[in-house]
Amino acid sequence: MSKRNSQAAKTAARERLRQERERQVKRDKVKRQVIVACSIVGVLAIAGGIGYAVVQNSQPSGWEKAAEAKVVPPANASGKNGTTVTIGDSKTDNVIHLYEDPRCPACASFEQTVGETVNKGMEDGDYKLSFTLGTFLDGNLGGEGSKNALSALGAALNVSPEAFLDYKAALYSSEYHPEESSDEFAKDDYLIKVADTVDALKNNKKFQDAVEKGTYDAWAMKMSESFDKTEDVQSTPTIKINDKVIENPSTVADWEKALKDAGVTK
Repeated sequence: MSKRNSQAAKTAARERLRQERERQVKRDKVKRQVIVACSIVGVLAIAGGIGYAVVQNSQPSGWEKAAEAKVVPPANASGKNGTTVTIGDSKTDNVIHLYEDPRCPACASFEQTVGETVNKGMEDGDYKLSFTLGTFLDGNLGGEGSKNALSALGAALNVSPEAFLDYKAALYSSEYHPEESSDEFAKDDYLIKVADTVDALKNNKKFQDAVEKGTYDAWAMKMSESFDKTEDVQSTPTIKINDKVIENPSTVADWEKALKDAGVTK
C-alpha cells in the first residue's frame, strides 16, 4: 500500500511538473509578446515624435510668416512698404540719415550722448531726420528683440513722429536698454512698460494692441530688408550727412563739428 501510494505520488508529482512547465511556457510567450508590442509602440512613438519635430521645425516661424505677409505701413511713413521714415518740416535739403538696430549698444550710447542735440537740430529746421532700422543683431546673437522692438517703433510712428522719436530715445536710454546679449525687447510687456514712460504712448490702447497683435511685424521685416540692402552700411550706428558717411561722434562737440564740416549750419 505504501508502495502503491508512493508510485501514485510520483505520477501525480510528474503531472504537476508537466502542467507547471506548460503554464510557464505560456507565461513566457505572453511576456515576449508584451515586450515586442511595447517595443513596437516605443519605436512608433519615437518615430512619431521625430516626425512631429521635423514637421514643427519645417514650419515657418512667426517672423518668417511676417516677411511674406501683407504690409500695414504705419502713418507718417512713406515710400514702398512705408520703409521711408523722414521727420522734420524744414524746407532745407539737408538730411541726417541714421542707420540703427534696436539692440545695438553703440546706438544706445549715441542716443544717450548726442540724441537730444540731433533731434533739436531737426526741430530748429537745420535738417530733416531719416531713419533706416535693421535687425541683424537678432541673427548674430539669437532672439527676436530687434524685430519686436522695430515693430513697436512702427506702432509708435503710427501715433506720431514725436512719439516715434521719444519712444526710440526711451528704448535706448540707460534705464531701459538691455545688455546686447539680453533679449528683453522680445517681450511685448517690456516694450509696453517702456512706452508708458512716453506721454503719447502711456496707456495708449491702440498702441498696445498693435504691439501685442504684431500689426507692424510685416513692416518691420520690410524695413530690416531695406537696411540689409544698403551696401555702404556695415555696422550700427552709421550716420550720413547728406548721403555721406561720417565718423560716429562721441560728444556733442564732435557732432557740431561734423555738421559744420558738412556745411550744415544756420
